[in-house]
Amino acid sequence: MGAEMSSRRKALEGIFKQSSQELAAANFEAEPAPRATAGPVRTMALSLGHLESETPALQEALAAGQHIQELDPNLVDPSFVRDRLEDIAFADDDPFLNSIRENGQEVPILVRPHPDKTGRYQVAYGHRRLQAARTLGIKVRAIVREFGDEQLVIAQGVENNDRQNLSYIERAIFARRLEQRGFPRRVIMAALSTDKTELSKLLSVVSAVPEDVVQLIGSAHGVGRRKWQAFATAWRDNAAATIRRLADGADWATLGSDQKFERAFAALAESPAMADPVEWKPRRGGHLSAVIKRGDRSWALSLKRAEAGRFGAFLTERLDELYEEFLKSNGG
Repeated sequence: MGAEMSSRRKALEGIFKQSSQELAAANFEAEPAPRATAGPVRTMALSLGHLESETPALQEALAAGQHIQELDPNLVDPSFVRDRLEDIAFADDDPFLNSIRENGQEVPILVRPHPDKTGRYQVAYGHRRLQAARTLGIKVRAIVREFGDEQLVIAQGVENNDRQNLSYIERAIFARRLEQRGFPRRVIMAALSTDKTELSKLLSVVSAVPEDVVQLIGSAHGVGRRKWQAFATAWRDNAAATIRRLADGADWATLGSDQKFERAFAALAESPAMADPVEWKPRRGGHLSAVIKRGDRSWALSLKRAEAGRFGAFLTERLDELYEEFLKSNGG
């Protein structure tokens, strides 16, 4: 675990380098000569929220440093890649919120000038502190630095690993969103603190299960890799309608996210699979054939060969007539 934390900190060291040097210098001036100065990694750990383990002199140096700015939290936008399925929200008695209410925000967040909006900022690290400041109606203390998209998503990933961890499915969704934005695998692995094998497993889950279904279930913090992989393995195209019907039920909103997953998984196991495709050819022959795919709530006819277009048009023109005949034959 110590080596992993060290690796994550090194990934952020470039972002915090200037602040680290300033804090180290401030600490050198504040401390008696025999004491060692705080190196960049140690000072960066302070910036990342480890005040309780640092010396009072370093705390004072951070508090007095001119590189810390107070910003209107409403001028700070979230990261351009959303990682969580639910918004950050605080109960009135939330200990984290109460700590900031009573003691102030001791640890700054990390932001960059917004790349597209003049006068605004974009947060890389400290999303919960930013939301707490908004909730309390106070300014947010921030380190403002210029850095690129890759550094931002790595910082975002470090926050998620160091603080309130993403659930398994949130990590998978985050990985896919980064991939869809064109980030290379090395950056995605750094942002998630994972390796190539585990990243492939994450992506395989969200390539099977539609994101709108994941959104219906939610973050499911108590559901790990094995259950999500089993869910993805059992998934089939006609299952989405089954899960959506569940979500329309009166009690769905009262369930916790883990309970929603379990109910969805049970329904998936009970949902009948699509029947094997059936090939059809006219009894009298001709230049036409079809493949029929049948399910409990879906039915697909795919026409092939030379006469497919003309016969398809013929069927299309007569769909209303055929449906009326179907209703009459079924007592409609």
